[in-house]
Amino acid sequence: MTEWDNRLPVVRDLDELVSAFRRAGEDDLYVRWSRGPDADLCSGEESRDGLTGTLLPGLSANSLARQPWWRGRSLRLWLARRLHDYQHLRERGGPGVRPWLLRGREIARGPDNEPLIVDAEPLAWIEDAVLHEALRLVDREAPAGWGSMDRQP
Repeated sequence: MTEWDNRLPVVRDLDELVSAFRRAGEDDLYVRWSRGPDADLCSGEESRDGLTGTLLPGLSANSLARQPWWRGRSLRLWLARRLHDYQHLRERGGPGVRPWLLRGREIARGPDNEPLIVDAEPLAWIEDAVLHEALRLVDREAPAGWGSMDRQP
């Protein structure tokens, strides 16, 4: 366990994620799938493009900001979708990769059009139970065939 591992609170269910989202504001909250803030912040807040190895000028993350076309629909489902859509990053990242919540400033876009974040402020770990709850909610509420963003056969 490292400094951030010991200090960060843990989001244990979707309701806690909704509360954290409302407290933090909608525009600068992100989820990062990595080995954690200590590893990421020691890297100088840089990511690498998985295809070319090119160094990127920020941490690759997924925005939780609701889009205007979603307003009025369930916030729980929106956040569940954002977790569900990118859960493949955990499997692709290998051992020790898990999601964590952060606030930051978008500086650029990566090769997959993902936000690249600087001035990262770690807020919380996201427990596996939240991912399972998100999957159940998406399975129940979403149209058939709605899968994650991982489109590999």
